[in-house]
Amino acid sequence: MDIKSAFINDFLEEEIYIEQLMGYEVNGHENKVLKLNKALYGFKQTLRTWYSRIDGYLLKNRFVKFPHEYVIYVKIKENDDTLIVYLYVDELVFT
Repeated sequence: MDIKSAFINDFLEEEIYIEQLMGYEVNGHENKVLKLNKALYGFKQTLRTWYSRIDGYLLKNRFVKFPHEYVIYVKIKENDDTLIVYLYVDELVFT
């Protein structure tokens, strides 16, 4: 499952400023920067925020994080049904 489109609107935990994009500068304010209110796909902070949110969600829902692979989560139900979730950059792989 690609989370790119779902995650673009996720909120940041820190303040991030970017320069105005070439061709989209505001006349008379070319030297000003823009403060981001939401994460943009491709920023390092976006991936950290994504990982933090999905990690919290999975742990809250009783998934267990693999001790030697921090991107693999396992949930085993009473009837021995097993769900394995693997995080890879902006992808979730379910088995």
